[in-house]
Amino acid sequence: MTNAPSDTLVLAGTGKTGSRLAAKLAKLGLSVRTAARNGADVHFDWDDATTHRAALQGVDRLYLVAPVMRTDFADQVATFLDLAEAAGVRHVTYLSAYGIDQAPPQVALRAVELDLIGRGAFTHSILRPAWFMQNFSETFLKPVDGVITVPTADGSEAFIDAEDIAAVAAETLASPDAHAGAAYALTGSEAITVSEAAEVIAGVTGKPLKHNDIDRDVWIQGSVAAGVPAEYGEVLRMLTETIASGMGSRPNDNVQKVTGAPPIKFADFARRTAQAWT
Repeated sequence: MTNAPSDTLVLAGTGKTGSRLAAKLAKLGLSVRTAARNGADVHFDWDDATTHRAALQGVDRLYLVAPVMRTDFADQVATFLDLAEAAGVRHVTYLSAYGIDQAPPQVALRAVELDLIGRGAFTHSILRPAWFMQNFSETFLKPVDGVITVPTADGSEAFIDAEDIAAVAAETLASPDAHAGAAYALTGSEAITVSEAAEVIAGVTGKPLKHNDIDRDVWIQGSVAAGVPAEYGEVLRMLTETIASGMGSRPNDNVQKVTGAPPIKFADFARRTAQAWT
């Protein structure tokens, strides 16, 4: 399958990793089809099964991103993977999360991993990234009024740039035989605290920025009030407790092993992204 012509379906094709991955695959000469609820090549909605079969037509490689802000999606993904098998998909690269290999099998992200491992109709690669650097510029770590509010205490995390995740995913999809059965924990090159990240961002924007280590229950209540599903609040609790307790991700060299290039440093990400904070 290596270097063979293919149609590659990229789920969440307008998202943080999907949009970057689609561009990288196109540069590699692969035929790419993005899928999302809006703004992609094809309409795809996890909650509308009528959109699934059409998205898979003619596809032999798949970038799988499970439903977001959910905790109960394993059966839904399994049904979709049945369709993928029937459609002739030969390789799946799955976006999981750092440390999920240690989670119990009933956790949805881990359940999908185990489902993929148990299937023989196609090969798979599993990506387990640390927290995204883009969380600081696009989502829940974005500063508000000079403050990044998140209950991570002084715990550090080896934040990774979505560009690096996309680069690894592109390699697995462009040469799936070389990455069949692989599971890559993906991190940046340094573990830093949110306070240290705030200092870096302040340095490139010239504006003061600090970390507010808010009470975790108050933060979760605020997230739910802002629209995060209540059941997902417990996921946020687990994620932030992991970092606050000193058990956040630690740097490794998997990005360099797969892509041949070292992971992007947080300072370089901040310089490139400065406009997002100004």
